Amino acid sequence: MIRLAVTVTVALACAAAAAQSPPQPVEAGARIYAVNCSPCHGTRMQGAESAFDLRKFPHDQRERFVNSIVRGKNQMPAWGDMFKPDEIDALWAYVMQGGT
Repeated sequence: MIRLAVTVTVALACAAAAAQSPPQPVEAGARIYAVNCSPCHGTRMQGAESAFDLRKFPHDQRERFVNSIVRGKNQMPAWGDMFKPDEIDALWAYVMQGGT
């Protein structure tokens, strides 16, 4: 009986930990995008005429994406080290999924 109670308790603890797992990269990217990128690129990645349409960003140019964030490009400001590498990975995942 005690063994069963311990097993159930451990199973419930594991389930609770899994439910509180960190957000997936796309979900995290969506939150970062909404706060930092959507003012210029729009909520659907198609901002004003001056902002690049991120829906068309080439999937094979991740380095270009990262450089644009870190160093800036044209009207886009350089974000420097404001984003951690995992946040940039999350943004990349979000943009590559098309913002959905």
